[in-house]
Amino acid sequence: MTIREFRMPDLGEGLTESELVEWHVSPGDTVTLNQNIADVETAKAVVQLPSPVAGVVVDLLAEPGSTVAVGSAIVRFEVDGPVDAAADAPPGDHTVAGEDPTAGEDPAGVDDPADAALPAQRTAVLVGYGPKVETGVRPQRKARTFSTRPSAEQHAGAARSGAGSALALAAPPVRKLAHELGVDLTTLRGSGEGGVIVRADVTRAADESAGRASDQATVAAGETRIPIRGVRKATASAMVASAFTAPHVTEFLTVDVTRSTQLIGRLTASGHRASMLGLISKAVCWALDRTPELNSRWDDEAGEIVQFGSVALGIAVATERGLMVPHIAAAERLSVPAMTEAIAELAAAARAAQLTPEQLTGSTFTISNIGVFGVDAGTPILNPGEAGILAVGAVRRQPWEFEGEVALRDVMTLSLSFDHRLADGEQGARLLTDVGGLLNDPASALAVL
Repeated sequence: MTIREFRMPDLGEGLTESELVEWHVSPGDTVTLNQNIADVETAKAVVQLPSPVAGVVVDLLAEPGSTVAVGSAIVRFEVDGPVDAAADAPPGDHTVAGEDPTAGEDPAGVDDPADAALPAQRTAVLVGYGPKVETGVRPQRKARTFSTRPSAEQHAGAARSGAGSALALAAPPVRKLAHELGVDLTTLRGSGEGGVIVRADVTRAADESAGRASDQATVAAGETRIPIRGVRKATASAMVASAFTAPHVTEFLTVDVTRSTQLIGRLTASGHRASMLGLISKAVCWALDRTPELNSRWDDEAGEIVQFGSVALGIAVATERGLMVPHIAAAERLSVPAMTEAIAELAAAARAAQLTPEQLTGSTFTISNIGVFGVDAGTPILNPGEAGILAVGAVRRQPWEFEGEVALRDVMTLSLSFDHRLADGEQGARLLTDVGGLLNDPASALAVL
C-alpha cells in the first residue's frame, strides 16, 4: 500500500487559486477513479473535482470555504500498488512510500529538491490533470523524513523567552505556517500521532481566533463582515481594472418598442419561443456587423486594434455568487427563437453554477438587462477586453408621440458604454440608432437580416 497525495490542479483558466466549496468524501471513504470528490469555485465558475485514483481517503488537507493555491496539497489517498507507481502518477498527484501523514505539508508545494527540476510534470490541469511527460521517464521520488523535535536553536530561543517547558512538537512547515498566521504553538494540543501538531490544528486555531475577533467587531459596531472571494472578488478586480484602463463614454437612446412587444406576443402565441432580450440580441449582432469598431479589443502590448470576425455575445447574469457573464458563441448565426433559448439556457446554467470555463471567457460584446430590476437606464462598466456594453432598460407604458398625436406606447431606454480608444461618438450613436430602429420597426428586419 502507498500514500498518494493530490494537489489542487490548474483548472485551465490561468488562475492561481481556487476556493474549496464542499467535500463529497470523508476520511475512510473508498473512491473510484474520476469520482467527484469536491466542488471547487474559481473566479469564474464552480467545477467538480474528480478523483485521480481509486483508493481510500486518508485525510482531507483543506477546509470547505478556504482558498487554496494551485499546487497545494488538498487530499491524501491510500492506494494499492508498488512504490514505483509514482512514475505513472498524473501531475498534481504524488506518491510517497511510507510517508508520515504530516510529511507533505510544505507551503512551497515542493517536497523534494528533485521536484523543482520537473516543472512540466507538475503543471496540472483539470482535464486529464495535465500533459503527459514527453520522455516517459520520471525520477524516483525520495521518501521525505523530518524530525518533529524542536531544534537546538528553538530550545535556546524558548529558554530565553521562558517557555522551555512548553515546547511544541511540530514539523518545520507547520511551524512556518503558525508563524505566518500568528498562532502560538505552545497553546495547542496536537491531533497527530504522539501529540504532534499538524497543519489542521494551526489553521483551526487561526480560524477560531479570526472568528472571535469578527464576532467582537460585529457586536461592537453592529456590522456583518463577508469574506471577499470567488466570483465577487474577481468581478471587483475586473471592474476596477476596466474603469481605470478604458476611457468610458455612455450614450442613451429612448425608443418606442410597441411594435416589438406586439411581435413577441404574436410569436409566442404561435408556439415560437421569443423574448425582448432575444430580439435585442439579434438586433445588436446585426448592428455590430455595421459597426465593427464596437466588436473589437485594444491590444496594448502589440500596439494593435483587433476586430473580431464573429460575435461572442456576453449576457450578464445576476447569481447568488455575484455577477457572471457567459457568452453565446457565433451569436450572429442565431434566429430570434434560437437566441431566446440560448439566453435562457445560459442564465439557468449560471444560476446553477454549471457553466464551463470556456463559456465564461472570450466574449466580445455584452448585454446587461437592467430592466428586469425595474431600472430605466444606467452607465454600465465594460467587461475587460471588450469595446462595448449595452444596458437594456425596463419597458414602460407611457405617453409618447405617435403619428402626430400623443398615445400610450411601450417605451424603453438603451444605454451604451464604449471604449473611446476604439470608437468615437459617431460609431456609438450609429449602433444605438441601428438597434433602436429595428426595435421601433421590427418588420424592417426583413430588408436587412
